[in-house]
Amino acid sequence: MTELEPDDVDDDPPDRAAGPNYVTPAGKARFEAEHTALLRGERPRVTREVADAAAQGDRSENAEYIYGKRRLREIDRRLHFLEKRLQSMVVVDPAVQRRRDTVYFGATVTVQDHAGATKRWTIVGQDEIDLASGHISIRSPVGSALIGKQIDDEARIVTPGGVRTYCIVEIAYP
Repeated sequence: MTELEPDDVDDDPPDRAAGPNYVTPAGKARFEAEHTALLRGERPRVTREVADAAAQGDRSENAEYIYGKRRLREIDRRLHFLEKRLQSMVVVDPAVQRRRDTVYFGATVTVQDHAGATKRWTIVGQDEIDLASGHISIRSPVGSALIGKQIDDEARIVTPGGVRTYCIVEIAYP
């Protein structure tokens, strides 16, 4: 596991293809679990189904065979994608972060706007984004604006609706 220092993430360009692909241990585990399920479960099952359908004769009008081959191509594309992402991942465990007074990768940050409304975001890698649960990318405008900030610092975020300013009120790590 890696611990990030401020210089490791502050200068990352927002381009998703550039720079390291940071991920939490849980995020990598999810990718590995999906890869294993596809490779050892789904793909062998679909392969058997395609072989059974092919044994029935005319393949040109055999819907099970045609659908099975299509499904195999989808599985292989997903496996290729997962393998590429897993190769580029840099696992960062936020639980070992020593400087817990500053926002780094893996921090859960509570912010407050000038009207007093609060929001809570957890800074994660681009493969772990889940807006419904407040997980935002370290490379997003919000994520990059929060990195390196401390409690009572202000973060200015440029949005399509204009510039928003938030005050950091809490920083937590797992």
